[in-house]
Amino acid sequence: MSIVAVGSIALDTIKTPFGQADDVVGGSLTYFAVAASYFTDVNLVAVVGKDFNEQHMRVFEGRRIDLQGVEHARGKTFRWGGEYSYNLNSRETLFTDLNVFEQFQPSLPDSYREADIVFLGNMHPSLQLSVLDQVTSKRIVGMDSMNLWIETTPQHLRDVLKRADILKVDDAEARQLSGEYNLRKAAAAIQKMGPRMLVATRGSHGSMLFNEDDIFAVTAYPLEDEVDPTGAGDSFAGGFFGYLAQKPELDQATLRRAVIFGSVMGSFCVEDFGTRRLERLSFDEILDRYRRIKQLTHFEDI
Repeated sequence: MSIVAVGSIALDTIKTPFGQADDVVGGSLTYFAVAASYFTDVNLVAVVGKDFNEQHMRVFEGRRIDLQGVEHARGKTFRWGGEYSYNLNSRETLFTDLNVFEQFQPSLPDSYREADIVFLGNMHPSLQLSVLDQVTSKRIVGMDSMNLWIETTPQHLRDVLKRADILKVDDAEARQLSGEYNLRKAAAAIQKMGPRMLVATRGSHGSMLFNEDDIFAVTAYPLEDEVDPTGAGDSFAGGFFGYLAQKPELDQATLRRAVIFGSVMGSFCVEDFGTRRLERLSFDEILDRYRRIKQLTHFEDI
């Protein structure tokens, strides 16, 4: 089974109290794809500019990632810069240059049109809809979004939500989208919009899964080294949907394990700049951290 994933590939400049990295390969799709490729095959649909060279492409080499759907357009690659304070949950955007991503029109290769899982990365809802219109069959539709689209394109976003099975956003976005401060009420309101499930990431406070009558909460893994939180949510999504792609049924146990694997991949992401930590992972490390997270909250019944 495989995932068709659509989103942004970027070149990022990142400053944190622990250092700086210039022109590292980023973008929501990059983090998602590298994380998901530890579990399943990932087919990418994105656009990069002529400045995205062979060295940049090495992020994807040797992984279960297909690049047929990556367009090389004339112009510069999407670039983003951000600076974090010692509170790594807070950042300032220094610049956002959309470049070739501004005119991006996703076009799926014929071999991508029958998908097991379609993941719609954070981008304009009209582009997300255009992807769904090109897919002839799929088992699961997962999606991400952000405050910009909630504020500026609410009706387009509602149209995508009607066709989605799982929405992955952070807790602030879930509250904004639903108009409910209480996260449980927010999840119920979002489920009425279309998605059967909401996965709400909560930064250093962990994450929560809302699936009909089931609620599952996961603590964040206590890290010794936190370097760069950029892409942690996208890496979570990669781990979550990557694990689901292996499983024919979305039963309660499978969904809960997927949340743990999402948390694992997100935690590894923040240990270095960009995708550097994700790139040098072994699957044994992934399994070890999965078990450590399980042990953090394990207790015996009375």
